Amino acid sequence: MSTASPKRLRIDPSAVARAEAALAAMAVNFDEWLKIEITRMEVAMSAVQSQGRTEANMEALYHRAHDLKGLGATYGFPIISQIAGTLCRLIDNAERRMSAPMSLVGVHVEAIKAAARNGIRTDDDPVGKALVLELEATVAALDPEG
Repeated sequence: MSTASPKRLRIDPSAVARAEAALAAMAVNFDEWLKIEITRMEVAMSAVQSQGRTEANMEALYHRAHDLKGLGATYGFPIISQIAGTLCRLIDNAERRMSAPMSLVGVHVEAIKAAARNGIRTDDDPVGKALVLELEATVAALDPEG
């Protein structure tokens, strides 16, 4: 058995500083990019409402929610990531997409839009916290195994 200590990963502080600067420069676009992602989600939800709950329409909505789950926090709205994550859990497979209560799906979509519109960024906001807790509890009640 070797007693040598493992090599330590060395990160160049100037590389970290450059990455932080690049991220800060991109931040001016985050609000616009978030609007684009939300519009894509709205289009997907509109297709479900107008054309019906088809496998393709529900999968498109799932993908929009999944994108927001990953991007919400990056864009400065971790609460959107939380809400989108709960929506993903609600419709995370083909069977659930076809059986999930559409009213609950719609509430998630509206909650994401409201968070962006009203600048509710985190669940530190009392309204945001209550909303996230209620959505998570409702989805959990529909999926006691998950």
